[in-house]
Amino acid sequence: MPALDLSLPVDELTTALCDLPSESGSETALADAIEHALRALPHLTVDRDGDAIVARTTLGRDRRVAIAGHIDTVPIRDNVPAVRGLVDGVDTITARGSVDMKGGVAVQLRLAAALVEPPVDLTWIFYDHEEVDSSLNGLGRLARKRPELLAADFAILGEPTNALVEGGCNGTLRVRLRYHGVRAHSARPWSGRNAIHAAAGALSALAAWEPVDVLVDGLEYRESLNAVAVSGGVAGNVIPDLAEITVNYRFAPSRTGEEAVRRLRDMFPDAELVVDDLAEGARPGLDAPLAQDFLAAVGGEPMPKYGWTDVARFSALGIPAVNYGPGDPLLAHRDEEAVPVEQLFACEQGLRAWLAS
Repeated sequence: MPALDLSLPVDELTTALCDLPSESGSETALADAIEHALRALPHLTVDRDGDAIVARTTLGRDRRVAIAGHIDTVPIRDNVPAVRGLVDGVDTITARGSVDMKGGVAVQLRLAAALVEPPVDLTWIFYDHEEVDSSLNGLGRLARKRPELLAADFAILGEPTNALVEGGCNGTLRVRLRYHGVRAHSARPWSGRNAIHAAAGALSALAAWEPVDVLVDGLEYRESLNAVAVSGGVAGNVIPDLAEITVNYRFAPSRTGEEAVRRLRDMFPDAELVVDDLAEGARPGLDAPLAQDFLAAVGGEPMPKYGWTDVARFSALGIPAVNYGPGDPLLAHRDEEAVPVEQLFACEQGLRAWLAS
């Protein structure tokens, strides 16, 4: 089992984590190392479910904070082991997972070891299978099987945010708009009905749709609606009887998933609408007292999270949650994924200043 030294500075610990490959489905070695390191800390109670590790203080405090991060990455592509150096003049660690999100996990591990008697009880969550189908997500599995391990008054997800606070997240809906026609020989198209032509109005409407800003609890979320795939056609001499447009709708957390589906049905009444994927959003959660204390400690203006993240899983449990972690989210999954060292220390210091106060 590879050993993790949680006393290492956060930049060195980030490098060590990145050098332990943990593509989705292959997290066990890293999960073993994290479990072993945390079980050596007498102030933590450690539970494991699959490759998800939950470590908790049990100090009897009247409030509890959960801090979570996933340990898996998208596939490696010649970007492990980590390389330390200057990128555009910035001291940077370049490696798969450095941004998404082993930098954030390194911050968590450092603080899990260091904060022995915090003023609130702490739950540290390290989970698997975030980068694949949501049905496999380790945090979702814990919510279904062991929800008591996730109980908290406030939660932070260490997803990359450039060391800024991003509240809540948009919901996401993916549907297929199905248009039906009647097959015919293309030499006699009038004897059939072209399903691809029937879909033309929907494509025009999608192309003309402009992103919409929606104010939710003081933060402006941006909704987007896009065609992401089109399929149809039988043969070069056949009028098609079916065409499908796959549409992704990123909706503000002020809407429910049901409302988002209804809106698309209203927009495209001529289509058969098939829901393929739906994930509720999460409101900012910044009005919670613990969130206000957190913002005061880390500073800066909170921003909305346009993409969907696992804060929505906490929100579904009634736990207000925010995103806060090192790294530029625009670099997540890219081959040149790299995290500025300064942001690693900034997130560690921000969380330490809050949790130790």
